[in-house]
Amino acid sequence: MDQSLIETAAVTAERILLANGSELGILGSSRAYQQVWARDSMICGLGLWLCANPEAKYIHQRSLETLRQFQSSLGHIPHNVGYTDVDDPALVALGGRLQAGSARRLAPDTTHAGVVDSNLWYIIGHYYHYRQGKDIAFLRQAWDSLERALLWLRYQDSNECGLLEVHEAMDWADLFANRYNILFDNVLYYTVWKCMAELAAALDLPSESYVRSAEDVRRKINTLLWLGPEAPKDWDWVRQERQEWLYPLRRVETELVVRPYYLPYMAFRDYADRFDTLGNLLAILFGVADSTQANRILDYLHGCGLNEPFPVRALYPPVNPGDADWREYYRVRNLNLPHHYHNGGAWPFIGGFYVAALVQAGRLDEARAQLGKLAEMNRQGIRSEWEFNEWFHGLSGRPMGYAGQSWSAAMFLFAQDAVQQGRVSVFNPEAGWD
Repeated sequence: MDQSLIETAAVTAERILLANGSELGILGSSRAYQQVWARDSMICGLGLWLCANPEAKYIHQRSLETLRQFQSSLGHIPHNVGYTDVDDPALVALGGRLQAGSARRLAPDTTHAGVVDSNLWYIIGHYYHYRQGKDIAFLRQAWDSLERALLWLRYQDSNECGLLEVHEAMDWADLFANRYNILFDNVLYYTVWKCMAELAAALDLPSESYVRSAEDVRRKINTLLWLGPEAPKDWDWVRQERQEWLYPLRRVETELVVRPYYLPYMAFRDYADRFDTLGNLLAILFGVADSTQANRILDYLHGCGLNEPFPVRALYPPVNPGDADWREYYRVRNLNLPHHYHNGGAWPFIGGFYVAALVQAGRLDEARAQLGKLAEMNRQGIRSEWEFNEWFHGLSGRPMGYAGQSWSAAMFLFAQDAVQQGRVSVFNPEAGWD
């Protein structure tokens, strides 16, 4: 690992994060995504709190405040919030506040109005803010909002099975056909219950019900989405409590037998057999997977070369035209063709989670090597060096997204810290998340 490369990457990452800060919080990118995105900004908090400049933590706090300001009456956290042009100035009075000197209003985006992971990351972002800053007054002020955000999530469990049922394209993969009981969202749902338990305890509120709910979600993720001896099925329980799971579970037991990773989703009498990289890495990082499962996942990722040429590709294998999960909207803006974007593109922010998951699994030599590759990935650019680009072609390894991405920068800092500490500073199941 080239230490000078790592240090240059870290300095550049902090500079990008500070430059992307605004009065609203952290922007997705000052060059392209000039809004506070719920998932991006909360993931960015993982890096902002590690910056040397004390302003960085206030950028994260402003992101939390902006999202809270636009929480819906039912408790939903918006996909993103930003300034919107208003053709008729009279419409400004209908909502939001004016940006000084212009006919623009601050408003939530409704392009993906039903997105689910905004609420999930919002709660996790508050947990991280409290754990890093111990600001009990800010937590107490936010507690009602957090409870309403969790209640909104609970109503997304439409059949009351204990897991979230998520519509197609309603999480970070917002141009992709994952649906119903999705791994990614439900791993975050487990994490949210754990976060709420610790935050409730910090406020001297009862926390036992949150802990029980977290363990219930973890057990059901492993029942529904893991195929292997590490998570044996309790068929009597399934027959008695979740009969609708019998058909898809019997299908995968017969058709797949075993897999070294969590399936990306289980739907009504249907499933997908692909490796969802981010969902599986978060299962390791947040403690849904045990150590045996974690090593099987990481061995599979490495064996398939998903960390080549850079860490790490989002999906394996990609979905091709004619496959059951192919959608014609994958062609929009040339984004989701095979090896592009969500469909097998490589993302530096996922690479940061990969390095952290390796550290969590005790694979420190691999983590150091992948951190070096992640630094080299972020050094690549379309027009210049050190672009910290959004995403890369899965096969060529060349940058194809927008430069100056906040979460690409933030997750490099998070990964670097995990390698330096030899442990993940939070979300550590072996140490009680301490």
